[in-house]
Amino acid sequence: MKTVSRLLMFLAAISIGLLFLFPMWKIFVQAPQYPEGLQMHIWVNKISGNTEYSLQNFNILNHYIGMEKIEPDSFKELVYMPYIVVFFMVTGVLVALFNLKRLVLPWVVLLMVAGSAGLLDFYMWLHKFGTNLDPHAPIKIPGMTYIPPFIGSKNLLNFHAVSLPGTGSAGIGLAILLGLVVYFLERRRQSKRLNLNS
Repeated sequence: MKTVSRLLMFLAAISIGLLFLFPMWKIFVQAPQYPEGLQMHIWVNKISGNTEYSLQNFNILNHYIGMEKIEPDSFKELVYMPYIVVFFMVTGVLVALFNLKRLVLPWVVLLMVAGSAGLLDFYMWLHKFGTNLDPHAPIKIPGMTYIPPFIGSKNLLNFHAVSLPGTGSAGIGLAILLGLVVYFLERRRQSKRLNLNS
């Protein structure tokens, strides 16, 4: 790989580290009880809010409509996801350092698969919390579910929920983009070299 390709590959690997610095997803909820809104920040290794009481307030709302309590320690994904992120960072850096251009595309494809699996897991998480309701909840509406939006906004009774990717997710997108740029740059360079030798 040319120096520029190796540098781009290095940046691709390092950009995934944004997941440790910023949330990968954010959920905003507005309700009459909380006109200023509540925020839930989903990180690669934890769940937090914009204040120290955000999760507690989310759980108060969840209690009334019968949703499960959000307990970060119960999500096994938050335990193993950091290791997956570190794996991609380390392998990406090794591809750049040791000029392993044949591994660029497999690295990108594997990262895309891992990202897609993460999104699917997140969707299933939302579906589980929105449909697995306590039949003894204070507020019960037959046939009503409370699945938050996967992405975008949605009204649930008198709640308005918005779900959007966070800055951490941009690191994955940037890594995929840079990795593809490296792959096509090297493919074009190899094609030109073959044409010159023919």
